[in-house]
Amino acid sequence: MDLIIFHHHFRPGGVRRVIELATPHLVSNWPERISMVVLATGEAPDPAWLRAFRKRLHGHRVKVQVESAFGYVSEMPQNDKTIANRVKAGITRMLRDINRDNCLIWAHNLGLGRNLFLARELTFMCHRSGIRLILHHHDWWFENRWNHFTIMRQTGFRKTLAVARAVLAASPFIAHAAINNADAIILAKHFPGLAGWLPNPVENEALPLAARVEVARKWLCTQIGEESPVWLLPSRLLRRKNICEALLLTRWLRPQAWLVTTGGASSAEERTYAETLAKAAKIQGWRLRLSILQTSKNAQPTIAELLAASEAILFTSLQEGFGLPYLETAAARRPLVARQLPNIAPDLDLFGFTFPQSYSELRVDPVLFDWRAERGRQVRLFAEWKSSMPRAASRLAGKPAVLAAGKDPCPVPFSRLTLTAQLEVLAQPVEFSWDLCANLNPFLETWRKRAAQRRLEITPWPRKAERLLGGMAYAQRFLALLPTSLSQAPPSTASEAAQAEFIRNKLKPENIYPLLWNSRT
Repeated sequence: MDLIIFHHHFRPGGVRRVIELATPHLVSNWPERISMVVLATGEAPDPAWLRAFRKRLHGHRVKVQVESAFGYVSEMPQNDKTIANRVKAGITRMLRDINRDNCLIWAHNLGLGRNLFLARELTFMCHRSGIRLILHHHDWWFENRWNHFTIMRQTGFRKTLAVARAVLAASPFIAHAAINNADAIILAKHFPGLAGWLPNPVENEALPLAARVEVARKWLCTQIGEESPVWLLPSRLLRRKNICEALLLTRWLRPQAWLVTTGGASSAEERTYAETLAKAAKIQGWRLRLSILQTSKNAQPTIAELLAASEAILFTSLQEGFGLPYLETAAARRPLVARQLPNIAPDLDLFGFTFPQSYSELRVDPVLFDWRAERGRQVRLFAEWKSSMPRAASRLAGKPAVLAAGKDPCPVPFSRLTLTAQLEVLAQPVEFSWDLCANLNPFLETWRKRAAQRRLEITPWPRKAERLLGGMAYAQRFLALLPTSLSQAPPSTASEAAQAEFIRNKLKPENIYPLLWNSRT
């Protein structure tokens, strides 16, 4: 059998990590021999990553098919008709070289909506040809990414129904996989027998050798230019990673520490955020080192080595599909300070994990920023954000926390501020902001004392996690998702109904973050 893996790109990130961890287990546990693994993508993978991926597959043939039209439409100079034609031609070429009677296509993140030509053509061709397809949903275009809908309309997908039929296709040959149970429940409701929960595989690997950890620690000190503790935020430079909150926590809990992030901005729309943050850090002299693995040219430690070499790990994301850093930190036996995300906290609890330094929100005093200006800014940006939505969706949008609070200043979650207001808070003297906010967040006092003594608590790796998240468990869940000759076609309204339910959930007030409205907040 041939296994074809579609992804827009193989840049560092959670999706690539899932592919590299899961594929060896799928290949070794498949009921029949897999003759070839094809990586179909919009840009060539990093050669070092590809070599390591081939090594993981122990001699199985790996073919890479690069078609630039499989990438993000927003990053392509061609017109829409040319892109659509090139997508169709690329899929046709790929299918010409595989065993169409016995193959499976595993397509990642088409629900992000970055290339609806690819989503539409791939799902249509699989439905028409009876080729089994698993649409693996990591992120959604309607989850605080409404700017993507503007691009969709410009490329001919003018109604949400057209988008739903492309990314949530209904066919007896197409199954849908979600990486958290909250999304999986909705999918299973609308695609009975053709949807399921596929939590990311995680390896509780042995800790790196002490010598390698010491090399990583020295490398970190070289990069920041001094011998100081490092608090690591293992993420790309994306708005949803809420990096300013990680910096605020670092300054409050461990003023001597540097906050270090690993990856860079992975798309053009995130560059303004990255540049604004870097400029502010330089002007203010913050102990912040961004994109350490992207900007350093020297031999670099692995992520596992960096985790082990850091004093603590932070994870302050506003939204995640799975939250791999929670588990990678536990595997590294390092303390974690992290936001609780409602869609994945129940899953982490089910896996058996407990995170002693977790919190729901970090509240800040309005004295620390210009309340009146922030409120006016949010009124304008919120209206602009809603104008990018279809009218039916805009009516569902919940009110942001600052606007819901009224005109009188009051404490609000830091995560519910625009980047401008977040930077205003960070510009305040650290002890001044601490004095104003410590009582608003009573859990911080204990954490601060523990951090000063380097006694923040570590999350143990539960036995239950190996049973639920190990490679064998992943392969079994995956195989159970496969469409079969007995699979029934979903209702004709399944695509639109599922997307409508997702949109209602994602537009509730608790899921509204001004930082994500656009890249200019």
